[in-house]
Amino acid sequence: MEDECEDYADQTMKVIVIHNVTAEEDPAEVYVVIDGNQVLSRCGNQTKACMLLMGFIYALNLEYPKMLKNTFKVVQKLFLELDGAKLLKKVHSLKNKLME
Repeated sequence: MEDECEDYADQTMKVIVIHNVTAEEDPAEVYVVIDGNQVLSRCGNQTKACMLLMGFIYALNLEYPKMLKNTFKVVQKLFLELDGAKLLKKVHSLKNKLME
């Protein structure tokens, strides 16, 4: 596991999924890396790992990675309904399109 994390040492935030060649659906391992450090392992699946990552970001008041800032804001505001009253125009437009 540590060898795989070393490859992502320069990554700000990442959900890493390792697939078992013999298993078709379930990943062999899913873990979360923040600032190049493995902070969670044995997450079970990608969905749970993503939600745990969002929990870390929110609880520790971390900044979103610049390249994924808008994606994280959509997840935060639309799906997790955190600070949902303060929607950016783009996010509000996306919400309206999703509700159609």
